[in-house]
Amino acid sequence: MTSWAAQSAVSLTRSLRDGEVSSVDLLDYFIERYERLNPAINAVVATDLARARQQAAAADKLLAGGAASGPLHGLPMTLKDNLEFVGLPTTYGVPAHANHMPSRNADVVQAVLDAGAVVYGKTNLPLFGMDTQSFNDVYGQTNNLWDLARTPGGSSGGAAAALAAGINGLEIGNDIGGSIRFPAHLCGIYGHKPTFNIVSMHGGDKPWGQPTSFPVDTDLAVNGPLARSAEDLMLAMDILVGAPGYQRKAINITLPGPRQRSLSEFRVGLWLDDSQFPVDREVSAVLAAFVDRLDAAGVNLVDRKPAVDLERSHVLRNQFEAATGSLGKPESEAYAITHRNWLKLNMERSLIRQQWEDYFSDIDVMLCPVARIAAHTHDHTPIPERQVECNDVLQSYWPVVGPWNALALVSYLPATVVPAGLTSSGLPVGVQLIGPYLEDRTTIQFAMELEDKVIGPYQLPPGFEG
Repeated sequence: MTSWAAQSAVSLTRSLRDGEVSSVDLLDYFIERYERLNPAINAVVATDLARARQQAAAADKLLAGGAASGPLHGLPMTLKDNLEFVGLPTTYGVPAHANHMPSRNADVVQAVLDAGAVVYGKTNLPLFGMDTQSFNDVYGQTNNLWDLARTPGGSSGGAAAALAAGINGLEIGNDIGGSIRFPAHLCGIYGHKPTFNIVSMHGGDKPWGQPTSFPVDTDLAVNGPLARSAEDLMLAMDILVGAPGYQRKAINITLPGPRQRSLSEFRVGLWLDDSQFPVDREVSAVLAAFVDRLDAAGVNLVDRKPAVDLERSHVLRNQFEAATGSLGKPESEAYAITHRNWLKLNMERSLIRQQWEDYFSDIDVMLCPVARIAAHTHDHTPIPERQVECNDVLQSYWPVVGPWNALALVSYLPATVVPAGLTSSGLPVGVQLIGPYLEDRTTIQFAMELEDKVIGPYQLPPGFEG
C-alpha cells in the first residue's frame, strides 16, 4: 500500500474521493501504525475501533453510490480528550471522570462528523488541560517522537504527537495558554489558534455537569486544528468556523479572504527576540536561518514590531487566565478581583488591540517565536516550582514557555504555527505567524505559501518513517 502516514488531510481525502484507497483500508493502515507506534509515545489514549470500522464501511458504501457526506468524507482522525464525543470517554485527565461518557457531541466534534470524518480515538492532555506538558493519572505521560525523554507539549500534546507519528489524518485541539501552538512547535507540525470566538467552544456535556444550552463563555480559550500541512488548517477552518449552536438561528460567521495570495505579495513584520524574554540561542539560530530562507524566496520582510509590550501582554494574559480558571475552583483557591478592576484590565487590553490594528494597517503578518525553548525533558513538578534551562541558565518555567504565545492570545488575534527547522540537537522549532483580527485566512494562506515554496512536504521523524 502507498505510504499515507506523512500525507495531508487534503491529499488523503482526494485519494478517498478518487478511489485510490478506501476508508476501511485507510483506517486499517492508521490502526496498524497506532498499534505499532503508539506504545512508545502514548498519544492516542482511548479508541473504539469496531465502531470506526463500521463508520468507514458506511462511508465507502455511500461513496460507491456516488455520494459523499462532506469534505472529510471517510477520513480517519482523532480528537483531544476534552472534546465531547459520544461513544468515547471525556476525562480531562481526572480520575474521578475516567468513565464519563458524554451524551452529546461538542459543536466542533459534530462539525467534523457532519463533514464525514471517521473518529477512531481520543488523544492525551494534562490534568484539566492546564499544563504545557501532557500527563495525567488516567492515561499517563505522552512522549515527544523526536526524543522520548522530552515532552510533546500541552495541552494538545497527544494531538500533536499523533499527527507527527502519522497515525491519524487530522486533529482538533484547544488553546488558552498556547495549547495548540506550543505542541505544534515542539513536534514539528502545523497548528492554528483562531481569532477568539469564531469557533464554538460549546455543545457537549461536561463531566462535572453543565445542564444548560447557554453555557458560560470562557475568556481567551479557542478550539482549533492541528495538522501535517497548512492546507489542512484552511480545510478545517472552513468546517469549524461558526457560532455556538444556540446562536446559529441568527448568527452566521463569514471570514474575509486572505489579504494576499502569493509569497512575494505579503508584507511580513519581524519580532524575533526581546530583551525581556530572550529566546534560547538554539531556537534563535533556527529562526534566523528560516528568515534567511524567506528573504531568498523574495518575501517582503520588515524588521518592525507593533507598539506592544511583550511583558505587559504576558502579565495581562496571566491575570485574565487566572480569573477564567478560578471559576471552577473553590473560593479559597480562586483568583478574585472586583468587576471594576477586571474592566480596567479589559480596557488596557482594548488599547493593546488597537495597537495591533494600527500595526496591521500596512503589515499583513507578523513572524515571531512560539516559545523561548525547544522541547524540554519531562518534569511533573507543579508549574510554580518548575524550572527549565534556557541559554544554559536554569530559569523559572512559565516565563520561558509562556510570554510569546500571550501576544495573540490576550488580543484575540489569529496565530498559525509552521515548522521552521531543527536545532543542532535535532529538535523541531516552529514559528508563529500572527495576523489581524478576524483575518485567519491571511495567516493560513501565508503558511500555505511557505509550505509550498520554503518548507516543503512533511517528513516523519526518525524511527517513525515505516
